Amino acid sequence: MLNWINPTTSTPAISQRSPVGARLSRGLSKGLAVAATTGTLLGATLGFSASAQAMELRFGHAGTEDTAYQLGAERLRDLLAEKTDGDITMTIMGNSVLGHETEMFEQQMAGALDMSIVSPGLITDFSPTANVFTIPFLYRDVDHWQKVLDGEVGEEIAQKISDETDVKVLAYFGGGKRHIVSSREVTSLDDLEGLKLRTNPTKPLIVAWQALGVEPSVVAWKEIYTAIQLGAIHGLLNEPEWTLRMRFHEVAPNIALSEHDITVRLLTMSKMSWDNLDEQQQQTLMESAHEAAAYARKVQLEQDASALAELEKQGAKLHEIDRERMQEIVAEPLKEVIAEMGLQDIYNKVRAVR
Repeated sequence: MLNWINPTTSTPAISQRSPVGARLSRGLSKGLAVAATTGTLLGATLGFSASAQAMELRFGHAGTEDTAYQLGAERLRDLLAEKTDGDITMTIMGNSVLGHETEMFEQQMAGALDMSIVSPGLITDFSPTANVFTIPFLYRDVDHWQKVLDGEVGEEIAQKISDETDVKVLAYFGGGKRHIVSSREVTSLDDLEGLKLRTNPTKPLIVAWQALGVEPSVVAWKEIYTAIQLGAIHGLLNEPEWTLRMRFHEVAPNIALSEHDITVRLLTMSKMSWDNLDEQQQQTLMESAHEAAAYARKVQLEQDASALAELEKQGAKLHEIDRERMQEIVAEPLKEVIAEMGLQDIYNKVRAVR
C-alpha cells in the first residue's frame, strides 16, 4: 500500500500468509513495539484501565501539530475530559509516530490502538464500501459534502465500513479540495492528454483520469517531489494545504482548479476499545466525536483556502478548467465501474442528498 496522505467483537481471522495478513502482522508488531519503547504493558497498549469507568485512549494520526488532524484530536480530547469529568482521557500521538495510516488502521483491527484518522482510499482492501469516497466529482459543492457526511447517508456508509473491518467509524474529518498540480500548464482538457499524474491506486480514480487522457502513475508519497523534478511524472492530484507543506509547487507550479474531490478522512476507533465503554460513555464519545469532526472540517476548509492563496503568492499559477465537461467525459466510464464494484446504491444515495 502506498504512503498517501478505515460489528462483531472478534478479531478478524486473517491468515498471515495472505498480503492483508502480512500487513496486519506488521502493523500490530509496530504498535506493540511503540508501546514497549514507552515502557507500557500490553494492557496499556489496548488503551484500557483496570476500572470500567476510567479509560485512557491512545490516538494516532499522520498530521503535524498545526494540522486539522491534531487540532481536531485535541478538541475531542478536551470534550471527553470535560463531559466525563476526566474519566476518559486521551494521549495524542501525531506525525506518524505509530506508523503509516494503514498500519495504524491495522493496529485498530487487532485491538492494539484505540483511535486514528485514516484516508478511505488506503483501506479499500479491507472495506469495499470505502471506495465510494474515491469516486471523482462525487459532491456538487461543499454544502452537499457537509450534508452527506452529517446525514443519514454518512451514517450508513460509516456503518458499512465498520461492519466490513471491525473498526468503528465515529465521524468524518476532511475538507481539502483536490486539484491538478503539474509542471506543465493545464489550461484546457486537451492539455491532459499524456499527462503523467501520481494518483491513488483505486479503480474509480484510475478509470476516470484515463478517460480524460491522463496516464495515472504509481509513485510513493515521499518520492513525488523528486519524481516531478526528474521528469518521471508531470505532477499529482492534491489539495493546496499539502501541496504547500510538501513544496510540490517548486517543481510543479501550475494548479488546474479541477476540484474533482473534497477529501474525507475517517475518525475511527477499535471495536474492542468501543466495546469496553459503557453505554453512557459510548454516547458521550459519539457526541464529542461529531462535535470535534465538525470543528476539524471547518479548520481544514480554512487552511485549504489559505494555502491556495499562499501558493499563488509564492508564484504558483492557477488555471481555470472546464469542470462540467470533465464530468461529462468521466460519467460513462465511472458508471460502469460503480456498478461493477457494487457501489451503485450508495452512490445514488449520495448524489440524491439535497
